[in-house]
Amino acid sequence: MVQKPHPDQVAMNVNCAVITVSDTRTEETDRSGQLIQQLVRDAGHTVVIYRIIKDEPIQIQTQLTDFNQFSVKAVIFNGGTGIAPRDTTYDALEKLLEKTLPGFGELFRTLSYQEIGSRAIASRAVAGIYQQKLVFSIPGSTNAVKLAVQQLILPELIHLVTQLGS
Repeated sequence: MVQKPHPDQVAMNVNCAVITVSDTRTEETDRSGQLIQQLVRDAGHTVVIYRIIKDEPIQIQTQLTDFNQFSVKAVIFNGGTGIAPRDTTYDALEKLLEKTLPGFGELFRTLSYQEIGSRAIASRAVAGIYQQKLVFSIPGSTNAVKLAVQQLILPELIHLVTQLGS
């Protein structure tokens, strides 16, 4: 039986950024980016930035340094977490994270394994902290987005932001 986390002591609206990493998606075809935004808003938080960027390490890294003026507390990247040559999101972000949350990737892969089996080993989902911001990097499939956002990110978002002292 999975235990639910204890309720957050404080109600809080968290400013979030949603970044889709893809060489092919557009705003019209980015179902995963749209889903993340909907789930975040439905949970009572705000999406202050939504962007689609190419799977280029410099573009990915630039996103993290570009958000201070918007008071972003959490950045959710989707896409580019596999092992294909163009999948560079993990590599670009991992170098910048000041602290990692290993449990995020471990739990994501465990839950993913329950849904898709051994193919879950190819996921390089990761989470951590960069300049007092939460950073989540998840696969770009809509099923993976739904799993990560609903089961891992949203249940802990307020708690993690509170822990950062933001």
